[in-house]
Amino acid sequence: MGYKFAMKKERKYIWAVIIVVLLAATLSLPPVWSRVVFHSRAAYRNVKYWLQPPSEMVFVPSSYEDGFVSTSISATIATDTPTPPSPTELPTIAAQSTSEAALTPTSTSPPAPTYTPQPTAIPLPSYVLLTGITCEPQLMNNCGPATLSMYLSYYDWGKTQLAAAAVLKPNAKDVNVMPYELADFVNEHTELHALWRYGGDLQTIKALINAGFPVMIEKGFETYTLRSEGWMGHYNLMVGYDDEIQNLTVQDSYLLSYAPWGGKIPQELWDSFIGFDFSYSELEQAWRSFNYVFIVVYPPEKENEVLNLIGPLATDEGACQIAYERAMQETTSLTDVRDQYFAWFNAGTSLVCLQDYGNAASAFDTAFGIYPDIEQDSRPYRILWYETGPYAAYYYSARYQDVINLANQTLGAMAEPVLEESYYWRALSHYAFGNTTRAVADLHTSLEYHPGFALSTAKLKELGMNP
Repeated sequence: MGYKFAMKKERKYIWAVIIVVLLAATLSLPPVWSRVVFHSRAAYRNVKYWLQPPSEMVFVPSSYEDGFVSTSISATIATDTPTPPSPTELPTIAAQSTSEAALTPTSTSPPAPTYTPQPTAIPLPSYVLLTGITCEPQLMNNCGPATLSMYLSYYDWGKTQLAAAAVLKPNAKDVNVMPYELADFVNEHTELHALWRYGGDLQTIKALINAGFPVMIEKGFETYTLRSEGWMGHYNLMVGYDDEIQNLTVQDSYLLSYAPWGGKIPQELWDSFIGFDFSYSELEQAWRSFNYVFIVVYPPEKENEVLNLIGPLATDEGACQIAYERAMQETTSLTDVRDQYFAWFNAGTSLVCLQDYGNAASAFDTAFGIYPDIEQDSRPYRILWYETGPYAAYYYSARYQDVINLANQTLGAMAEPVLEESYYWRALSHYAFGNTTRAVADLHTSLEYHPGFALSTAKLKELGMNP
């Protein structure tokens, strides 16, 4: 009896080990593990956001008097909202680069805004659809690499979002990839070229698609799941349009992930699948959230064709000026509070691009002054995950404490504080105050969340330290 009991007990241990090994092997499969990680992080995030709703947090810019900055962060906005800049007082600067690494203050005077949509000179057909895109459902927080990978498949790139993400966001927790990073990836890691610009419009998208160039945009997005997670940023790839039904055809990595077929398109559906519908009427409001930014990828020999197609948007300066003028018109023409917030935010973003940081800071002050009037459930509290214009505007206006406070609030409101840009700008401001120790710590933290992040690496080298 003792022998049989021992054998029976041994078999139980063996089966337990087998089950554990099989479970570990199953969990180690990338599709399974990514979903486990996704749902566990989502559960943690939901609990934290329930205890400390990020939409309740309101940033209050400092008052700037006699060269001294006084700052406060509270749940209510200051009653004396800064006077917004007049359109005729705002300067036009020849932007050296839209990359943050090249931002340097300067100033001149511009003409008054005269923005009008830029029609293409060539009559366009009413219907165009580009094919040959390999669709990819995105992994967690991976819409940038996934959408870029789909874009590059049009040119037979032969790789997936994993290859793009390995460079663009080596830390999977990174919540965003900037447009300039996506364009840099194409220019540095493929044989293709890419450019990105602010100030796009529907006609520009249609002209590019008609010429055979898909267009990637970043836009505001409300999730379609049963439990809305609020406003967030998202990339889409525009591959077609139909004037008769007023729709764009888009490839959407998020919708592919939640499609009825579970993210993997069966062959019988693939044969007839061309993309998702996105109406013309939805485009402007969704795209406004990101200053109408777009990315075009093309073979090097077609660069002149692309520049001719986008016309006045061909240069950084021209695109930023057009985007600024459009934003200023929208500050007075729009009635919805959140739309007004985005319009003022876009004005600030465009002025940062034009290197007029003082007026950019005033525009951002106005946007932050409007923010508390937005219905709480609709507040775009994630905006600093994707847009860093306020940091540059306040930093180059010597409002260092505003940079620190804004970064503190942005990082503190996240379930996981993973924004390398926020650490970078906070580091610059600590350094401006003479606190090198804190600055270096922030730079190293930014590199933990984004190994190889160029701006932090360059700053550490400038300080004579190893990244």
